[in-house]
Amino acid sequence: MNLSSQLIQRTLRLPRPLTRKVTVQRDLRVPMRDGVMLLADRWAPQAADGSLPTALVRTPYGRRGPLGGVFGRALAERGFQVLVQSTRGTFGSEGVFDPMRREREDGLATLDWVREQPWFGGSVVLTGPSYLGYVQWAMAGQFPPEIKAMIPLVTESALTLEFLRADGLSLETPFGWGVMIAGQERRGALLRQVALNGKVQRALRTLPLGQADVAAIGRRSDYIQDILGHSADTPRWAGLDHRDQLAEVTVPVSSIGGWYDIFLPGQLLDYQILRSAGRAARLTVGPWTHTSPGGFRISMQETIGFGLAYARGEEPAPRAAVRLYVMGEEAWRDFDSWPPPGYAASRFHLRPAGILAGEPPAESEPDRYRYDPADPTPAAGGVRLSGKAGRVDNTALEARADVLTYTTQPLGRDTEVIGEVSAEIWFRSSLPFADVFVRLCDVDPRGRSRNVCDGLVSLAGANEISRAAVRLWPTAHRFRTGHRIRVQVSSGAFPRYARNPGTGEPHASAVRLRAADQEVYHDPARPSAVIMPVRQAP
Repeated sequence: MNLSSQLIQRTLRLPRPLTRKVTVQRDLRVPMRDGVMLLADRWAPQAADGSLPTALVRTPYGRRGPLGGVFGRALAERGFQVLVQSTRGTFGSEGVFDPMRREREDGLATLDWVREQPWFGGSVVLTGPSYLGYVQWAMAGQFPPEIKAMIPLVTESALTLEFLRADGLSLETPFGWGVMIAGQERRGALLRQVALNGKVQRALRTLPLGQADVAAIGRRSDYIQDILGHSADTPRWAGLDHRDQLAEVTVPVSSIGGWYDIFLPGQLLDYQILRSAGRAARLTVGPWTHTSPGGFRISMQETIGFGLAYARGEEPAPRAAVRLYVMGEEAWRDFDSWPPPGYAASRFHLRPAGILAGEPPAESEPDRYRYDPADPTPAAGGVRLSGKAGRVDNTALEARADVLTYTTQPLGRDTEVIGEVSAEIWFRSSLPFADVFVRLCDVDPRGRSRNVCDGLVSLAGANEISRAAVRLWPTAHRFRTGHRIRVQVSSGAFPRYARNPGTGEPHASAVRLRAADQEVYHDPARPSAVIMPVRQAP
């Protein structure tokens, strides 16, 4: 009996296989419309009769490693034949890998090829996480009728663009991904990547940042130069946002995300667009980071239960449209929509002496702190691609002099927050350029503060008092009786976000770092607050 098959079944909690006898055809040549050949492996049961649906997985990370093997074996054992394809310019496929730019054309050409194969059974299901999910959305609006379902995991239709906002450069994730991609085909890449992590963290402090790729990998990287030199709204990224085509997606979609995932806001927006267009879509969001095994487990279960049913012309087992893991309660709950109804937008005001309360503040002096980009406020857990993501103890972070905290009294009853969270912080800096980072935390009766969600905005004209509108990550969290709600305000979360040098120079070329004195206002004319969708338990 195949030990890897048993391990996959147990780890992913999959149903028993229909067969454990699987064959693999290696290095199938798939022609693109410009003559480039992409390589693919086809996994299928030995007794396949040509009627099985095809699960299509397109990946830049290699088709023979654990990812390809898990997809290929697990799905081929349970009713699919599986095509795992290396995207253009990766792992033997011809051409040059220019991230995200050719996935629409190449994906559609691959579908054309699949439909012509003698083994094609008449239906296709698209599945996969992250970049493997983006390539699904890249084909939106031009699906042939043979596409029967999509199962995108921790991904969105405008991949990368959230990271590259002009008003908040998320540095660590795209830079780290660029470094990984640059060395992933070298011998011993996985071991090298572990060794590279420390080098990457040091490289992110390079001045100017435009030389950080050389510091990390010893050479220039076109992708890293692009992310450092071009914000999301520049022509360099034109054509990468496929959101305007989502309403044309008529196939059922099961979207799986995580509360600490890097793509969550965009993924939730994708879901809302589908539902607004009347499309068949369902949503699952768990307490996961981008790389949490729990999300992958659910996506594989959905590929088999949801995707395979539609591929066979059947209906999957019924369930609610939205299934959310409510943190704090630590339980799954079902809802009819996102965001769910019944949660009223409630303002929790920052007040003097570090108090957070529902009542507006009285006249008071602003709170002050000093931000020094040479010793930047560090990122602690939260939304990151690294293994340091997720819920963590914020004690050390909150002890820093450059972090303000505002905390409620112990709650007299459970308070549930589900939906979009934002903040309005009245702010002034001694410099024209500054960042405002806001984090929502849950403080337990022992005083341990754990992060729930957060966000950052970069300001120009910050030396004048202004209202900083900060969009935090969406969440589903229950603050228990006896717990306290806390809001942090600071000016960075490095290296998750690029440190603001305070000079107004472009990130790629800035060489000077200027410390700034920051002020946070909380008075009747400038009522700083965090705004949360709240429902209190009876």
